[in-house]
Amino acid sequence: MGFEPIIVLAPLFAAVVAGLGQRFIGDKPAMALTTGVLGLSLALSLYTFVDYIWLGGEARLIELFKFIDVGGFSSTWSIRIDTMSVIMLVVVTSVSFLVHLYSWGYMAEDPHRARFFAYLSFFTFAMLALVTANDFLQMFFGWEGVGVASYLLIGFWYDKRSANDAAIKAFVVNRVGDFGFALGIMACFFLYGSIRFDEVFAAAAANPTLVLDLQLFQVPAIEAVCLLLFIGAMGKSAQFFLHVWLPDAMEGPTPVSALIHAATMVTAGVFMVCRCSPLYEMAPYAAAFVTIVGAVTALFAATVGLAQNDIKRVVAYSTCSQLGYMFFAAGVGAYGAAMFHLFTHAFFKALLFLGAGSVIHGLHHEQDLRYMGGVRKPMMLTWVMMLIGTLALTGVGIPGTQIGFAGFFSKDAIIESAFAASETGRTFAEFAFWCGITAAFLTSFYSWRLMFMAFEGKFRPNPDAHHHDGHAHDDHAHHGDHHHAKPADGVAPAHESPAVMTVPLVALAAGAVLAGVMFAPMFLHGQADQFWRGAIERAHDPLNPSGGGHGGESAHAEAGHGDTHAPVADPHAAPAEAHGAGAEDHGGGGHHVPAWVMWAPFFVTLAGFLLALPLYFFSQTAGATIARVFAPLNAFLSRKWYFDELYDFVFIKGARALGDFFWKTGDKKVIDGLGPDGFASVSKFTARQMRKTQTGFVYHYSFFMLIAVAAIGAYAIWAGGGLP
Repeated sequence: MGFEPIIVLAPLFAAVVAGLGQRFIGDKPAMALTTGVLGLSLALSLYTFVDYIWLGGEARLIELFKFIDVGGFSSTWSIRIDTMSVIMLVVVTSVSFLVHLYSWGYMAEDPHRARFFAYLSFFTFAMLALVTANDFLQMFFGWEGVGVASYLLIGFWYDKRSANDAAIKAFVVNRVGDFGFALGIMACFFLYGSIRFDEVFAAAAANPTLVLDLQLFQVPAIEAVCLLLFIGAMGKSAQFFLHVWLPDAMEGPTPVSALIHAATMVTAGVFMVCRCSPLYEMAPYAAAFVTIVGAVTALFAATVGLAQNDIKRVVAYSTCSQLGYMFFAAGVGAYGAAMFHLFTHAFFKALLFLGAGSVIHGLHHEQDLRYMGGVRKPMMLTWVMMLIGTLALTGVGIPGTQIGFAGFFSKDAIIESAFAASETGRTFAEFAFWCGITAAFLTSFYSWRLMFMAFEGKFRPNPDAHHHDGHAHDDHAHHGDHHHAKPADGVAPAHESPAVMTVPLVALAAGAVLAGVMFAPMFLHGQADQFWRGAIERAHDPLNPSGGGHGGESAHAEAGHGDTHAPVADPHAAPAEAHGAGAEDHGGGGHHVPAWVMWAPFFVTLAGFLLALPLYFFSQTAGATIARVFAPLNAFLSRKWYFDELYDFVFIKGARALGDFFWKTGDKKVIDGLGPDGFASVSKFTARQMRKTQTGFVYHYSFFMLIAVAAIGAYAIWAGGGLP
């Protein structure tokens, strides 16, 4: 057996030992074990990535054991090594390892840190199981695993009401999406007789006109399957309508936010859609729906981010918006661009979240941007790291060159792919293009607003800093009573975070700077054909999975081990369609788009910066003044388009009213009234009336006896036909 199973299963082993054995081994050994094991998984993932991408290693399938085998339904727990899985292995293990390392400093004073590290490792295992799956059932196992882990981590501070509510909210909202995903998996088995990716893709391609008969009407089978699968992605990746859990996930410790938003849970939906791209290429209506939802989410979340004051919520809505970019890229067929943005986003979003955590730590748990300012000088390293993350998120770079941060290469490729797809008639691609341009402007504005409010100007102390209720403040991880000397005028009473927290920031910053320029040729153009191993050809002929590259090598078994190592084709069928859809390559090799399309993201990003400059850099009151002048709009955005209130009224209060009706009317009045309570009332009434006959007087009893004798006699005469 190769070492690939170690990558996936080692974090599970560490989670079990740290979680169940903490009382025997102690906190620090548990923390060291989980962190060390993630370091091992990262090292092996990097080796696998280099071997597969640069050294020409084979795509292969490692079957570990039978998962389920009932009748014709069979699932084998497998580890699939191909382009998509090796990308995700590096993303998940690198971010998770750095989050583990960062948490040594961040959770240093938390009394339950061993449990926290155990949850992190379990979270990582579940995501690794998801991305290495070879069939829908194993993917669903990992899908639900990250859901459970997110519930445990969001509600980690279980004595905090808001954290418990946020955990339940995330769990319930995801159940809505997961129900659709489960139906999609069932539909695959019902329609195509298998849940293995390659077999489903081949069967769908062999019979693209298959119809699903729903009695009242018929729908194309492939469209129904893709729509159901995407509903699952909407929940897990927090897309419009099912996005409401994501900002509340900030109630967990900040390292959790980085892991959820950068590498694990929210990226699962994007990964699944790209993995199933052969299906979506045959389902134009479902792909159009993906495009619409992604574009609306990108724009919606960017508007909400404008008015948020919690530093972590601003970054959270940024995640929601960037996920929208990834989905509409997949919807227009730019799967390579979608995966590229997922890859680069992991680095700069983890950097921003951990940087925000460093600010919160340095300001002794303060999260409200209105009570920051003057932080740059005492936290210069954190400021530099956050600056790099902001430049990467806003996509700063020079079009037509290889100069730019990570987001420049991936986000611009998505925007340009949407424009190119609209030129070829792809449904709703033009709508997605303009949503992407607008969201880029808003992203730049709220990102620089965050930077200026947090780091620049004079320190604005919170007058209620010692009397807060804990809801707006994330981090109970540090319980020390801080006493600091009075700082210089206008400078925040902050301190730089320890090295165990800043070193991961530096590592992530390197990714935010270099990931785009280094990997753009592989994901999008130039080396893309080799990188995706013939994926473009297989997109149009899924029945020929050998395609190009190494995917069609003959299977072989590793002697003496019993594990099958079967070379497999890249399963997503067309991730390099981004290149085919016309993405400009910032330096040659792609389909060209007009110059104004190339430069549009640059100018809207610059415009967002220039607008934020006078409102939040040169003045610390102009932004607040505008918020007061446009109070209704500010309230609409700060209250997140009133989705929480709407859902509370329709679903929560509606469900409560329906429950009260069934309880008070149906159960108590109808069922109990006619049943137990009714019979009991009749019995009580009858007993009460009969009790009145028990007077204790002999002549009363004699009278009743006489009446009874007369009645019996009358009945006997009547029954016997009268007197003789």
